[in-house]
Formats: sequence, C-alpha cells, structure tokens
Amino acid sequence: MKAAFVIFDRMTSLDFIGFYDPVTRLGSMKIMDDFEWRICSVSRQVADDRGLRIEADTVAEPLDAYDLVFLPGGLGTRTLQTDRAFLDWLKSAGPARLKVSVCTGALLLGAAGFLLGRRATTHPGAYQELEPYCGSVVHARVVDDGDIVTAGGVSSAIDAGLHIVQRLAGPAARARVAAQMDYPYRWDS
Repeated sequence: MKAAFVIFDRMTSLDFIGFYDPVTRLGSMKIMDDFEWRICSVSRQVADDRGLRIEADTVAEPLDAYDLVFLPGGLGTRTLQTDRAFLDWLKSAGPARLKVSVCTGALLLGAAGFLLGRRATTHPGAYQELEPYCGSVVHARVVDDGDIVTAGGVSSAIDAGLHIVQRLAGPAARARVAAQMDYPYRWDS
C-alpha cells in the first residue's frame, strides 16, 4: 500500500498531521508491513498558513502510482482551485483507489473533477463553496463515498485517519491505533 500525502503553501498543518499520524501508524506499529508513504508537492518546500515549513519527498511527480492520495485543507486551497498546473498534477491521482481530503481539501478534489455526482463534506464554513463540485454536501464529520472519503473541519482529520485505518486494516487496528494515540480525549467536567 503506497500513500501520497499532498502538501502545499498555506495549508493547515493540523489537517495534514491529524490524518498523517494515525494512518502512518499502520506502518510504524507494524499493522500493515507493506504500508509506505511519501510527502508530495509541486515544490520542494512549503509553508503552512502560519509559516511552518515542510519539505516534500517528491516534487511534481505523477500521483498515479499511489493507492491512497490525501489532501489537507487551508487557505491555499482557494487559489489552487483555479491553478491549472496544480490541478493537472492532482488529476494524475485518478487511478488511486482512495482519495481522501480533510477540510477544504475537498475543494481541490472537486476542482480536479473527483467529486462529480458524489456525496462530500468540508469545513462547515465552506459548504457553499463545495456545492458546485459535488452531488450533495453532507453535514457530517466523515463522509465515505467508496473511493472518495472527505472529512469536515480541522480536528476531523484524526477521525478521517482512524476511519481509513479501519477501512484498510479493520476495527481492531482502529482501536489499537486510537488507544496508542489516547483518542478520543474526554473533557473532565
């Protein structure tokens, strides 16, 4: 199983890390021996919406060799929705059997044409922006529509990651990863 984690300037890092952490535990906790991943971008280094810098493993390489392609959200999605070069690169993910987004990453999946006629979600503040791209906007934390999985606002990244862990390795793997992450945290009243 090969996963591509897409990064871009002005993304929201928690969207990225919240998903990355539970999913990459498939490998680090030896749940899936063949799980591997790469950080993919159209530039070697990006800066998130607060200036944190992250370096890509691959630059502008096609995404067609990956089984799973993940997109975070963030302010950068607003300009990338109309960036023809970025969208052409993203469209190379067509063969991936799972395409996943968190927050406004769904806008990028939509702009690339992956959400046509599909059910999807995004950050509640971007529901209207998502409407033209998909069949229906669902007000839910995680929406699984077969080969497309979308998640709501920033903190839903962890839920999306655990959902994918379960899809790939079963409920026991999800429970094991969640326990290792001490998730969910419950507030003491």
